[in-house]
Amino acid sequence: MSETATPVKGAGKARKELDRAVIRFAGDSGDGMQLTGEQFTTESAWAGNDLATLPNFPAEIRAPAGTLFGVSSFQLQFGSQRVYTPGDRLDCLVAMNPAALKVHLADLKPGGLLIVNTAAFEKRNLDKAGYASNPLDDAALAERYRLHKVDMSGLTHQAIADLPLNTKEKDRTKNFFALGLVSWIYTRPLEPTLDWIMKRFAKNQTVAEANTRVLKAGHAFGETAEFFEESYRVERAEMAPGLYRAMTGNRALAWGLLAAAQRSSLPVVYGAYPITPASSVLEELALHKRFRIRTIQAEDEIAAVTAAIGAAFGGAIGVTCSSGPGIALKGEAIGLAVTAELPLVILNIQRAGPSTGMPTKTEQADLMQALYGRNSESPIVVLAPATPGDCFYVAYEAVRIAVKYMAPVMVLSDGFLANGSEPWLIPDPATLPPIDLQFRTEREGFFPYLRDPATLARPWVRPGTPGLEHRIGGIEKQDVTGNISYDPENHDHMVRTRAEKVRRVAQEISPTSINGPATGDLLVVGWGGTYGSITAAVERAQAGGQSVASIHLRHLNPLPPDLGHILREYRKILVPEINSGQLVRVLRAEYLVDAVGFNRVRGLPLASEDIQDAINQLIGSQK
Repeated sequence: MSETATPVKGAGKARKELDRAVIRFAGDSGDGMQLTGEQFTTESAWAGNDLATLPNFPAEIRAPAGTLFGVSSFQLQFGSQRVYTPGDRLDCLVAMNPAALKVHLADLKPGGLLIVNTAAFEKRNLDKAGYASNPLDDAALAERYRLHKVDMSGLTHQAIADLPLNTKEKDRTKNFFALGLVSWIYTRPLEPTLDWIMKRFAKNQTVAEANTRVLKAGHAFGETAEFFEESYRVERAEMAPGLYRAMTGNRALAWGLLAAAQRSSLPVVYGAYPITPASSVLEELALHKRFRIRTIQAEDEIAAVTAAIGAAFGGAIGVTCSSGPGIALKGEAIGLAVTAELPLVILNIQRAGPSTGMPTKTEQADLMQALYGRNSESPIVVLAPATPGDCFYVAYEAVRIAVKYMAPVMVLSDGFLANGSEPWLIPDPATLPPIDLQFRTEREGFFPYLRDPATLARPWVRPGTPGLEHRIGGIEKQDVTGNISYDPENHDHMVRTRAEKVRRVAQEISPTSINGPATGDLLVVGWGGTYGSITAAVERAQAGGQSVASIHLRHLNPLPPDLGHILREYRKILVPEINSGQLVRVLRAEYLVDAVGFNRVRGLPLASEDIQDAINQLIGSQK
């Protein structure tokens, strides 16, 4: 958070201009921190700021209250300039209980704003959090941070004392007190939240009144409390004109599929089994049946993917979605789609593993699984979005490539992109690339594996088309005729042909965009949800005069045709990933370059400050 103007007086208190701020709401998993953060995000979007968010919540449906592993948080960075990440260090932490304070205090900048709900700091909660004494009584806390102790629970009950709600129901609204208070501190408009309250609780006016009162009480408390000496204002960001909405990655994936269904005039048949963090794609698509969407909540992962494969054989856009463990179960069926050469789209919302791992935490460790995680030689196209909004375009592109090349396409998203959000400019549908497809209806000269000379795609035939009856399956087929074949030379030919078909997708890839000089000391190569952290780190390094550039790969199989040339234009190559080093292995193997990995596997996005430190170390080692 940096101050860019002299403080001015407003409403009796000083107000400072900031170019950006990083806020985190943290509390028990039942304290409504996700809702609070989402509403603060909406308010910031209304204020015209660019922003990025990071929801973080326990894996348990209802983690034990007051425990460290039960803490839920929501972080966002908003600013008047381009925002790439949810932020590394916090300018403001709102801690609703001792556990939230203990888990998140280390991320607050020295001198940062620390707001705590004093009512929760009683012995039982202190014991659960592992505090021997009340940390709010420690003078060092107030010396290191701008500590504000607020009895949010008591002030909440006071604001709605006359409403016919029980104690538990009243206490449930205290998150809106925190929202109102922080909205005053950062000059956020309350109108979008007030409008949301009226719509959300339209059938329960008492609850609507309670939340409205508490929100306004928190806002008024910030205005009148003597220890809040100043507030902050962040000007509107310069953004392209148009209609925006806050977009999460999973919703963007769903909308990309909707757009593909509309543009292609084909139905989407979506087969999925519920799994965190992928389930919300199914939930979103189920709302839009009027747009040629057919959703199937299958009994297991295998049924989900085979239903999608059957739909693709029947002439629809077959899509399946899961997270890493579910993708493992789908592996054999994906191999069937490879050999049958059907246009299947697979969405993998990566999460921390192995096995169940940490299902609500992010990771990008499924790259090797996507590239090689099936039996035999079974190459597929692999794409990865860079931001929540980019998920829309990658999902659309996955459909376009799948139907054009008659091949499976996997999209590697992740938990950070899935649940995070950013302002998304709603595109003009006319600007989306066409989805070219043609079902074979001509009988003469038809064979199931007769190929397009440019793409090597076999014909797509709707079952029941007169004279074009044919059979496909998992047993190796003779090229062109589609007859079952055990001939060694034919098998070798078919293996190479399927691989070449995937390689030819490279002709669809635009020249790689380089952020920085075309040659220099260091190139940072990334993929997936690390885009924001990498870009922020690289641009800070460039501002410091370092000869650093970055590229971000959307196409992971095949890789961009110009990638090898670009890699050789830099003295050093750094590859940050939320895994133990997967893309870096691919780059070393494919291009024989001495790429260096920067790897953290903590269930969290990479911090841009850590990437910048790695940049400094690599450049320093060259001198």
